[in-house]
Amino acid sequence: MPLALNQSMQPPPVEPIAGFINRKDCFAEIAQLATLSTPERPLAVIWIALDRFKQVNESFGHRGGDAVIAQLSQRLRDRTGTRGTWCRMAGDEFVCLVSTYNFDQIQQLAADLLHEIEIPLPIGGLLLHPSASLGIAILEESERPSLCLQRADRAMNTSKRAGGGRIITSGSEPMPGRLGVLLARHELELESKLHLALNHGGLNLHYQPCVDTDGQIVSVEALMRCPAHHLSPGEFIPIAEKTGLIIRLGEWSLLEGARFAKHLSVTGQPTVVSINVSRAQFVTANFSQTLHAALLCADVDPELIELELTESLFMDNSKLVQANLRAALDTGVKIAIDDFGTGYSCLATLKDITASKLKLDRAFVVALPQDRRAFAVVKAIAQLGNDLGMRVVAEGVENQQQLDTLRDAGVHAIQGYFYARPMPENELLAWLQNRRKQHD
Repeated sequence: MPLALNQSMQPPPVEPIAGFINRKDCFAEIAQLATLSTPERPLAVIWIALDRFKQVNESFGHRGGDAVIAQLSQRLRDRTGTRGTWCRMAGDEFVCLVSTYNFDQIQQLAADLLHEIEIPLPIGGLLLHPSASLGIAILEESERPSLCLQRADRAMNTSKRAGGGRIITSGSEPMPGRLGVLLARHELELESKLHLALNHGGLNLHYQPCVDTDGQIVSVEALMRCPAHHLSPGEFIPIAEKTGLIIRLGEWSLLEGARFAKHLSVTGQPTVVSINVSRAQFVTANFSQTLHAALLCADVDPELIELELTESLFMDNSKLVQANLRAALDTGVKIAIDDFGTGYSCLATLKDITASKLKLDRAFVVALPQDRRAFAVVKAIAQLGNDLGMRVVAEGVENQQQLDTLRDAGVHAIQGYFYARPMPENELLAWLQNRRKQHD
């Protein structure tokens, strides 16, 4: 049903670009709609702020920005029809007032609006992939409408601080996470290319072997590549982290890595495939479901999958992180601590970690064999890992001198250019066959 507006009142004028009522008239409108709020159909405020819109204006000028606002506003208006009243609160911020839905319907409407915003639109020869930060507030009994509006604004800002592209309901805001980072036009172009690669098969995985000190293959690490647009990981990974695409990349990598682990097993070369999992991916509420889905779709033995997590995640005592860690272990996959020694390593925490592998950051390896202090640290970590039942792996090994020094330090396995560079699936299959022939 449409909003029951006072028919005797002249509707407020709308501003020309978005076609929404302005900020000043919004306060009068919310006061009017608050009189219609009931416990079953409460007034809801959905505050929307476009993410990184400043970069659109800087890259394409205000005329280009206005064109984007006009298109997005039309989408939002079409999605809600007569069910919502739209207000433009700032250049790139909008409010939708709804008083005909229950709580679940309001949540679904917000999700629909976010989806509508995220549909790509062309601008200046690029395909722009907009995103937004949404905050929801439900008018409480006896609450002033202006306070409800403020709560929606705070929830939206919490969403923006967490990186955007998400919905936060007032009263359930999480602790602020990673900050949204402003993107220049060059970064917008890279983001556009990354979306194209994700949607049209422009990504693949290369694999780098991990070899123990006796020359036996321990595992292969899956490393993402984007050959379709000639993007290096150093270019597209930071963009993915800034825009939230790292979650989609991680989900894709998990499924592809599991699929390849199954292929290795079927071809008679069962090998553990190590897959990197970012913090952003690991702290999502549906991570365990994503992991289960990848294992089921690939029909792979969980023991052939290893998740590489940064040490900071193991030190995170939040309920969600610990629940996801337990869920991962319950599936039967292996867990590795990646880049150990680069953060605030805590030995008190290390004793409680159920990881089976500890990967030393390459910063320790580069200094070998000349730096005896680095050697002492590596030796101590290798002994500690051995006592805790963890296999210690050194990354970034490039020459025989480093390899010999690491063996002397008690490191269990080596990964780096000394043995092999990351390689595509077919090359790795041939490399594994030749390697195993040499050791038979």
